[in-house]
Amino acid sequence: MKNKIYAKPEACVACRLCEIHCIVAHSKSQDMVKAFKIETPRPLPRLHVEQQGPLSFALGCRHCDEPLCLYSCLTGALSKDAETGIVSLDKEKCIGCWTCVMACPYGAVVPDMTSKKASKCDLCSHLDVPACVANCPNEALLWGDINERS
Repeated sequence: MKNKIYAKPEACVACRLCEIHCIVAHSKSQDMVKAFKIETPRPLPRLHVEQQGPLSFALGCRHCDEPLCLYSCLTGALSKDAETGIVSLDKEKCIGCWTCVMACPYGAVVPDMTSKKASKCDLCSHLDVPACVANCPNEALLWGDINERS
């Protein structure tokens, strides 16, 4: 995979701005105030901040080389792009059985109780850089190819 999101737990302060900007990036309006105050239903964040004592980090889909969520999907709603490695969810095909939710070892695929369908990170395919990475004030999330990092 060329680009992936990588967490730096030592830089994360659990401010949850990554979650907020994820919600806005997947809202109809793309506006923070409208996304939180007007739009219903509000989109779910597609990553979640995990916190245990002083340690915290954002957990999103890892777009695995061997995605168990994809293999467990009964309808073919999940697919993996051979070129980019991105595991995508087609909500039109999703029937809400949530086998992908149970199969994901990282807890990155979550049930959306409003739509009764699965929800997962799409790496903000509509943006150049995922919203969570672009808006993290401490640079606790990195975007790129791990093989190019020193």
